Amino acid sequence: MLNAVLTNMSTLTGANGAAYSSPIKGAFGGNRTTKVYGLMTCKTAARYVAAGTYQKSRVFFADEATAVAARYRPCARCMPGRAAEIAGGV
Repeated sequence: MLNAVLTNMSTLTGANGAAYSSPIKGAFGGNRTTKVYGLMTCKTAARYVAAGTYQKSRVFFADEATAVAARYRPCARCMPGRAAEIAGGV
């Protein structure tokens, strides 16, 4: 039973940028290289994942506040309103 619990763990990125194990799946995905985060349904991220160029840089966040605290910016494709708010200093 312990093995079943351990295999259901996800690796998330915390506000300090460090990875940690969590029983909760990430609500947002990000790119460690570009410091961009977005929705798990982002078509741009899906395209890069499908091409095989994104997996090494892929990170996951429990929530948007954690992504922002880790100094990531929102994706302009899947979160255009949020990206405009950040760019405008709101």
